[in-house]
Amino acid sequence: MNIVLPQDVIQIIERLESCGHEAYAVGGCVRDSILGKEPADWDITTSASPEDVKALFTHTIDTGIAHGTVTIMCGKCGYEVTTYRIDGEYKDGRHPESVAFTNLLSEDLRRRDFTINAMAYNQTEGLVDLFGGMQDLQDGVIRCVGEATERFSEDALRMLRAVRFAAQLGFSIEKATYDAICALAPTIARVSMERIMVELVKLLTSDHPEEMRTVYACGLSAVFLPEFDAMMETPQHTVHHQYSVGEHTIHALMAVPAERILRLTMLFHDVAKPVCRTTDEAGNDHFYGHPEIGAEMTGQILRRLKFDNDTIRSVKRLVRFHDMRPVLQEKNVRRSIVKMGLESFPEIFAVKRADTMAQSMYMRQQKLDAIDQFEALYDRMIEKQVCVQKKDLALNGKDLLELGVPQGKKVGEILDLLFAQVIEEPAKNTREELLTEAKRLAAIEK
Repeated sequence: MNIVLPQDVIQIIERLESCGHEAYAVGGCVRDSILGKEPADWDITTSASPEDVKALFTHTIDTGIAHGTVTIMCGKCGYEVTTYRIDGEYKDGRHPESVAFTNLLSEDLRRRDFTINAMAYNQTEGLVDLFGGMQDLQDGVIRCVGEATERFSEDALRMLRAVRFAAQLGFSIEKATYDAICALAPTIARVSMERIMVELVKLLTSDHPEEMRTVYACGLSAVFLPEFDAMMETPQHTVHHQYSVGEHTIHALMAVPAERILRLTMLFHDVAKPVCRTTDEAGNDHFYGHPEIGAEMTGQILRRLKFDNDTIRSVKRLVRFHDMRPVLQEKNVRRSIVKMGLESFPEIFAVKRADTMAQSMYMRQQKLDAIDQFEALYDRMIEKQVCVQKKDLALNGKDLLELGVPQGKKVGEILDLLFAQVIEEPAKNTREELLTEAKRLAAIEK
């Protein structure tokens, strides 16, 4: 196995070796190189102590010195170099109580999570694969190094990472590893929501977001996303659907581009259906009000998962309006754009198409055609620069003050009235027209 190392990595390893130390590229960069992927970063493991590493290189940063990690700067690029180590006891199921340095590469690789992440490489020794990582890569298997129960007891986040790697690589989880996840799933409650959120996003934006089924089946989502469990267990007896709410959600995830906001929107677009479900006398299910209630639930869940405010606002807005179907006339589409906010576009079209593709075949083509027409009307308005935001009015608050409108809420009220008129009749958005109307409104106010 020949891996092409970046020149900076070669120089760091050679410098360490020339001074009597061992050094290898290790972990994900080795795995990705074998798979023909471009590694996101290159980590190096070495027998040299952190002090030795710092003495050998001119520009270093103590990024994790207590755990043996020193970052070596090569120009603007940083490379983490970590001393071989043995982790102490994990009393909290998240962090080792202590770290002991060792001069044995085998001990350092033994503490790692999965076999595919426990390989090392340098140009002197070639590939060091002590736990069958190469075979598992070839077989498409996620397997723990050593005893799965022990690895997951050390750090419970590894359970979700196993599913995330399966999603990113299209691999399956080896049975003993899977069984250990099922047995220890409740212990993920020890892990911070911030760490869970990072893994969840990586899973959702992978090529296989359908691995959310595994998150549910293993019992992980029951701990940090019980709303998803409710979705998986809620049927949809309606001509428009062929799956449960959860299965519909999974198919919608698969049908939308792998962008963070879009995938999060599809995960939560029907989150309120379990609490909104009613069944009529004919046995048909209805989910009245689920978009609005779902938007509020989405905000609560995303805050619980420690997402940033911009993400929360964007996803809530798309969830709230995912089911909006305006009458396909320019006036109605203009009104819809104002109601939804221009920030919802053009993402809302991808959301609506994914939602439709995850439904039953009933009227599917008609629904998709309506979305196409909606988008065409939107595109036409954007091309014509039709005013759909108050800031695009040909008149502003300063103009109203110059007309003699007193500073205060009256200015906003008149602008709101002018904007409402322009939405109904876009041709009115000229300075002359709006000045005339503003004078009339100002006189009425007086």
